[in-house]
Amino acid sequence: MAGKVAQLRQLINRQSLARQLAGLYNNWWIQRDDKEAEWRELRNYLFATDTTKTTNSKLPWKNKTTLPKLTQIRDNLHANYMDALFPNDDWVKWEGYNLEASTHNKRRAIESYIKTKLRDSGFRETVSQLVYDYIDYGNCFADVVYLNERHQDQYTDQEITTYQGPKLERISPFDIVFNPTAKSFRESPKFTRYVKSVGELMKDIKYRPDLKYDQAAFDQAIAVRRNISAFKMEDINKAEGFSIDGFGSLQEYYQSGLVEILEFEGDIYDEVNGELLERRIITIIDRSYIIRNIENPSWLGRDTKHHVGWRERPDNLYGMGPLDNLVGLQYRIDHLENLKADAMDLTIHPPMVVKGDVEPFEWGPETTIHIPEDGAVEMLAPNAAAFQVNNEIAALLAIMEEMAGAPKEAMGIRSPGEKTAFEVQQLQNAAGRIFQHKINKFEIEFLEPILNTMLEMARRNIDIAEMSRVMDDDLGVADFLSITKEDITAKGKLRPIGARHFAARAQLVQNMLGIFNSPMGQVIAPHVSAKRLAKMVEEYMGFEKYEFIKDNAAIFEQAETQKLVNQVQQEMQIEQTVPVEEDMLNPQVQGEMPPGM
Repeated sequence: MAGKVAQLRQLINRQSLARQLAGLYNNWWIQRDDKEAEWRELRNYLFATDTTKTTNSKLPWKNKTTLPKLTQIRDNLHANYMDALFPNDDWVKWEGYNLEASTHNKRRAIESYIKTKLRDSGFRETVSQLVYDYIDYGNCFADVVYLNERHQDQYTDQEITTYQGPKLERISPFDIVFNPTAKSFRESPKFTRYVKSVGELMKDIKYRPDLKYDQAAFDQAIAVRRNISAFKMEDINKAEGFSIDGFGSLQEYYQSGLVEILEFEGDIYDEVNGELLERRIITIIDRSYIIRNIENPSWLGRDTKHHVGWRERPDNLYGMGPLDNLVGLQYRIDHLENLKADAMDLTIHPPMVVKGDVEPFEWGPETTIHIPEDGAVEMLAPNAAAFQVNNEIAALLAIMEEMAGAPKEAMGIRSPGEKTAFEVQQLQNAAGRIFQHKINKFEIEFLEPILNTMLEMARRNIDIAEMSRVMDDDLGVADFLSITKEDITAKGKLRPIGARHFAARAQLVQNMLGIFNSPMGQVIAPHVSAKRLAKMVEEYMGFEKYEFIKDNAAIFEQAETQKLVNQVQQEMQIEQTVPVEEDMLNPQVQGEMPPGM
């Protein structure tokens, strides 16, 4: 037995650096176990159809109803966040840092290229998933990869490029660990966990040379899988005292046909060789073999992973979500709701008190009950206080809405009291400050670095000219530009302005209505340019794509209409005069004709 264990250990032969990194990953993952338990509890409440799947299942109530208030808040926040992030198609702008980078052609090329890639790669759909993570877990993680997806046409036998360019990918909060006490997420070393089939990993090695995977290390891992099938489970468990997450024993993992990939990014000290490894990307499979150990190729001097937290904690990079503090209130709401339902059941079917030797009977309408002299059958009245919980439930529902930063006005429910239109707008802006702050945080700290990482990755990998769709500002028609590496290379950055534009537009419209509806508006009216005012309304209200605001458009259209009216009137006059002239000519013609004709 001991010989088999030694033989197994020699066969697996985990590399020292891989063993060190796998141990670090395991330690960080274990330290986060309590946080993952909170995430799972919240997730159970979000998707519960009754209380049997939540912590309310421990309560003694017969009814198991759940009021999905957390789910409603989640959907409300998601809808409002997405509407603020993408109010229109022109939500991303290029900001150049010098004169050359700020030219019209440079800005047009960069914006058209990035908008084309965002549209073709399903950027909004991925951001929608990340916004759900932002709400559910209080943390969202994403990575930027460069894809060159191609396939062979079976009819023409030509290679067709499906998509080539940067792409945003969501990372589940359960699949990434890092040092939460680091100064920032950017500076923290981090592990990302992937699970692929053996075939998928072989395909990556064959068709994606840019990943720089080591074929020899992969072959060694495959050889271990073939040879390990000859050993018993007991020998394997004794040889290796570790398990792969989600696979149980080591033997079950090796026989599953799947490969666990741990990708380390950051700086680490190699304890065996005494070497400091800086800005490294180290990829480990089976927690034993390193198939990639390269320097991070990014020009930005950082990895491509990004993170943002909803509510920041002091000295902890893991954020807190808007729903985390509300789980207890959801528990109490379900508790009160089922308490009330049980009390209602006891009112309709109350328990009976039987005194004396009463003959057995069936309770129902017109039932005859034989009661002895000292006997009695009485109904126990329920406690009336149980039906007063409706007010408490309503108060809890309102508190939860406000605590999450989603005021009732965001749902179209007007708060009590008579108000003017200006007062309503002012209250909405004030009540939505938490909402606006959180969505600005998501946009500035998360989307902005992601967009610039996508642009940097495109500059580094683009090798041929690509076509990008752009709207011609003068003609108002779609045009196509040929984009090269030089066209998108400039000093500057991309800035998402959707959420900030959303808030600025609301504030601007409020101020405009307040000024022009006041006596001050009448005073300054002679000095206001109607053309520029129309241009501002078109820009801030998103009317550009309809193209109905143009210089003096109404005057030209009225002139055109009047021209058509005059033309129709002239034609009608001509039609009316032609028969009269014919009648005047007919007698003359008849007088000149010979008799008998």
